[in-house]
Amino acid sequence: MDQPYEDVPPATAPPGSIMPGHGPAADSQAHWDGFGDAQFGMDDEQVKLVWTGELVGSAEQGSSCYHLSPAGQTDISRFAMMFEDGSFVRYSVADADIVAPGGGKRGMDTAQIDALYPGKVTSSAHKYVPEGQYLRVEEGGGPHVLVFETDAAGTVTEWRVGSPPQVDYVEGCS
Repeated sequence: MDQPYEDVPPATAPPGSIMPGHGPAADSQAHWDGFGDAQFGMDDEQVKLVWTGELVGSAEQGSSCYHLSPAGQTDISRFAMMFEDGSFVRYSVADADIVAPGGGKRGMDTAQIDALYPGKVTSSAHKYVPEGQYLRVEEGGGPHVLVFETDAAGTVTEWRVGSPPQVDYVEGCS
């Protein structure tokens, strides 16, 4: 018999808590090691094989760095995957509907990011936005980094995940 002899109450969590693996962050395609089935280190052909839909973009003549984005996207900054020297090394997001690993997203403020990643956020001045910041979060025990960019009011405008040094390139491939 594989059933208990007595009634066992269901597992419970404190009110307002989210069980690991559940909630908005768990539903996101964003991961520390890639996006969806596209994993860092894959070449563009491997990424295209696992991606649902068409990806557009290509390297310019003489360049080893380029971006691929979903076809039909009206703004490349909404979502882009960076490739350098033939490998997927970073993805960038400026869409409030896509949730970063750990739960951060566009529209949150600095205090919310600090609360989601307690003791893991280091900040530095934004290169182009006066009073803006870069909020850098290192993957616990892993090689990847998450960088949130904020405006002067401390609100996240975009974020990216990837391998150093590419995740820290302020101007993408430029």
